[in-house]
Amino acid sequence: MLIGELARRTGTSERLLRHYERAGLLRPGRRPNGYRTYDETAPAVVLRIRALLAAGLPTRIIRQVLPCTDAESAVLPCPGILDSLRTQLRTLDQRSAEINAARDVLRQIITTAETAPAGAASRTPATGAP
Repeated sequence: MLIGELARRTGTSERLLRHYERAGLLRPGRRPNGYRTYDETAPAVVLRIRALLAAGLPTRIIRQVLPCTDAESAVLPCPGILDSLRTQLRTLDQRSAEINAARDVLRQIITTAETAPAGAASRTPATGAP
């Protein structure tokens, strides 16, 4: 199938499919005229790529994981894959903790602003003077 058909079947833009190719995630064949051709497994591969991206994995890890997935998108035990996935999970956990801390600070700022005396809003923030 040509790239347009793959895009239609997967709901993915042709531009994004070309990006997946540049990232080493898709490997289409080429016709003599240079057109990309994809086999019948390509739609499932694209859907796996999209699922792994949605899980927060960068393309460099997806490139490692894809050969270790089956048709149902289950990840099979391949050397080094679990270490990469655990490292990515730790990164996501850290980012999540940072976001939660930022949310707590923002909530506190909002609470403080909501309970401030009415005339406090007319002062300049830097000096607190009118």
